[in-house]
Amino acid sequence: MNLSFSFLSKLALVNFPAKELKKKHKIHDYSQLVCGSDYVFERLNEGTIGYMTGIGKGIKPCDRIILREAYESYQYQVEEVDYYSDPSDMWIALLKQVAID
Repeated sequence: MNLSFSFLSKLALVNFPAKELKKKHKIHDYSQLVCGSDYVFERLNEGTIGYMTGIGKGIKPCDRIILREAYESYQYQVEEVDYYSDPSDMWIALLKQVAID
């Protein structure tokens, strides 16, 4: 009985962090903002990747960003992000297009 309890408790610990990692990544919706005015997005490789410069705190790698072009929405995953020193909430990120959840 103690062996199975020990196994189950370890199994729970193994699965717990994976669930927590999924919850830590946020989706940032920039679809209502104006490209070229509120942010800049430079498409590369036919739009599958790109560089985005924007304003806002809390953008982290693996987060998702929703952008809109004309009437289409696209979702990108943040691959890398660097914050400027001034202003401190301005950042540049490498984005990779992903399927919309």
